[in-house]
Amino acid sequence: MKLVHTAALLSFLSAAACAAPQAAPAQPRSPLAAATEALPPALAPGATPPVPAPADADNNAALPPPSSAAQKLYSSAKADLLQIRMLLKNGRSQSTVGSGFMVGTSNLVLTNYHVVSQMALDPDVYAGEYVDTDGKRGPVELLAVDVLHDLAVVRINRSGTGFFNVPDKLVKLTQGQYLYSLGNPLDLGFAISEGSYNGVVTRSFYDQLMFTGPINSGMSGGPSVTVAGEVAGVNVSKRRDGELVSFLVPVRYAQELLKKVAAQTAAPKDFNPLIGQQLLAHQKAMIDRLLDAPLSVKMMGPYLVPVRESEQVRCWGRSNVKAEASFTADTISCAMESAIYVSDSQQTGHVSMSHQYVRSASLDKVRFAVLASTLFKVENLGSSKDTRLTGPACSEQFVATKTLPLRAVTCVRAYRKFAGLYNFTLMSATTDDAKASLQSRIDVSGVSYENGMRTTRAFLETLGRGSKQ
Repeated sequence: MKLVHTAALLSFLSAAACAAPQAAPAQPRSPLAAATEALPPALAPGATPPVPAPADADNNAALPPPSSAAQKLYSSAKADLLQIRMLLKNGRSQSTVGSGFMVGTSNLVLTNYHVVSQMALDPDVYAGEYVDTDGKRGPVELLAVDVLHDLAVVRINRSGTGFFNVPDKLVKLTQGQYLYSLGNPLDLGFAISEGSYNGVVTRSFYDQLMFTGPINSGMSGGPSVTVAGEVAGVNVSKRRDGELVSFLVPVRYAQELLKKVAAQTAAPKDFNPLIGQQLLAHQKAMIDRLLDAPLSVKMMGPYLVPVRESEQVRCWGRSNVKAEASFTADTISCAMESAIYVSDSQQTGHVSMSHQYVRSASLDKVRFAVLASTLFKVENLGSSKDTRLTGPACSEQFVATKTLPLRAVTCVRAYRKFAGLYNFTLMSATTDDAKASLQSRIDVSGVSYENGMRTTRAFLETLGRGSKQ
């Protein structure tokens, strides 16, 4: 068995990544990330649901009747409220729908990036269309996107009445005050829902506002306003495992995007390079924050395992005794609470790590070796036919930290549309005990090659052995 010591860890990882410059599997989702999703645009009749799936079975429930304040707001605002549709250019059939709103008296419309993502990523395949509350429709021109905060600005062939103003000065909100979200839920018609502001959520990488009120699919991109009509945020997502827990993009991010639109001389002809630049900027901040201090260390049996717990990353543990297999498995899993939406089939900018400590008092060495080998699976990494990522290129070696010999496999995939972005997967298994095995894994999606190397190296070098238990 070839044993490479700590000094060789960097060269091993470099060889693995260079063998095939490129990315990782669908990331394990934390409970919060799995439960909180960007609201998918409502579907045209007969359409196939996009991923992520519609938020909840109660999406079909009618919104509660509006208060007199809501009625007055809707009456004043409805002329500047729009439905935004994505259409297949071939046949002009409807693909998805969301919402948007006119900005002041201009011909600009604010919405979510995920509402117009098809047009941004594949402009030769998809086109945009708006429909107002009077049923009038027209084309949509995409001017700017902010993928990190899920915002977009489009231009249409009519102007607003001036109801929805996005002023330079931020709206002051107090916990418990009423907010009113507008949009077109489930493609059923325009509606307004009443709820309350309940503070800033910091578990996602970027701030979001908690709105305790109903926001359903198709309301994505619609405005959420105060009783005075001031825009407080943009509808974006809801909790799938809760009642009336929804989220808004703070209006300050919309202000910043509108300033960029005012400064640009022309809209980009191809948004893919711009989206790639935004994702590269995000991954740098994400990895810098993740590794701003050494990874924390926990004990699993005799082993030292790296974890990271913070506002953005949560860890969970469990223990399962497999009586029929005569072994015990303890697991620690850590994952970021959020990811960056790119398309219905791709989320990125995510880090997860897991450790499984398996041991047996009854299996002999040969049977335990078979068990450990079966559990150590290099799979679910995707194929070369994936239109988003290149096929995985993997390299396997036996390496050693200062205190622990390991079998390690590194797999790398590259993004096809966004140059300089990769997914990294590192899997390792201990080789120092014939009847116990620590199997660890880290997945890092949407990072530069340098930061993928930096993160997997920090993870691998932290693995070790402490005192025996």
